[in-house]
Amino acid sequence: MRRITRIATVGIASAALALSATACGGKKSSDTSADSTSKEQSAAIAYDVGGRGDQSFNDAAYAGLEKAQKDLQIKVAQAEPTDGEGEADKVQRLTELARKGNNPVIGVGFAYAPAIKKVAEKYPNTTFGIIDDTSVTAKNIANLVFNEEQGSYLAGVAAAKASKTGTVGFIGGVEVPLIKKFEAGFTQGVKDTNPNAKVLTQYLTQPPNFDGFSKPDLGKAAAEGQLDKGADVVYSAAGLAGSGAIEATAAKGKWAIGVDSDQYNQAGLAKYKDHILTSVTKQVSQSVYNLIKSVKDGKPESGEVRYGLDKDGVGLADSNPEYKKMTDLVAAVEKAKADIIAKKIEVKTAP
Repeated sequence: MRRITRIATVGIASAALALSATACGGKKSSDTSADSTSKEQSAAIAYDVGGRGDQSFNDAAYAGLEKAQKDLQIKVAQAEPTDGEGEADKVQRLTELARKGNNPVIGVGFAYAPAIKKVAEKYPNTTFGIIDDTSVTAKNIANLVFNEEQGSYLAGVAAAKASKTGTVGFIGGVEVPLIKKFEAGFTQGVKDTNPNAKVLTQYLTQPPNFDGFSKPDLGKAAAEGQLDKGADVVYSAAGLAGSGAIEATAAKGKWAIGVDSDQYNQAGLAKYKDHILTSVTKQVSQSVYNLIKSVKDGKPESGEVRYGLDKDGVGLADSNPEYKKMTDLVAAVEKAKADIIAKKIEVKTAP
């Protein structure tokens, strides 16, 4: 489905409607953008590939925006990506959000880096946030980044403990440095737990093709291939495409490991939840909320703002009751977490 760029401001009274639209993966909104002359703060986010309703990365960002809307009593604006868009489209989207008076304006994903660099220069009094990137810096740019490799290491420990075949799978959406961090941590966690384990690794697409973050059928096919090769635990870091991997893994009665959000609790994945062992969580929602609050408080965040295990910025979800029943697995994960925080384990950021 081709996504149509939109910029929507949601008033406090429409919060319930916005939430229901997200739960259904909907994109509906008919409200207008914030007026640049308004004294009421309005914050905005521009979504990454896959858009809102991906049950993962973008939805986590939306959750932070929604929390800010409710708790801080502000207006919010959202803008969707379009299929096959270029840098000019991102520049236009961010420019429009800033021109309308939104502050901060947050780009969800590293792909926004070049565009944010350009637009931030033109709007020095607006704070820009970018998630998962440190390559662009300025006084009015906050780089919201995470130690994904640490959370993925814990997933590797869990996968090695849960596997009965000794073979597990990793599926990366697009082969870029960020996703290689997920792979590196996961593989290290598996091997440190079971040196004889086999890790099957597959990337769905290569840049500049970013379909690997947006097409579930690609994730489904990759997972089916790994399951056919004996994998009984599959971890996907692939955005919306990861939902296809979860579907395929559940169909075979094997374990899936989710990413970014606690996918066990995602409404769009409810029919597969019994087979979602755990998820590597990133506090994307909290990072979005914190940035918005910092602007509202008159002390906007700037520079690198890092979230790791030590601050519960990344972690491993335990929502599935079956996960909690695996006491040896839970104990191994907790020990690994403590050792990483104590720097007894140094987790690799590249395979």
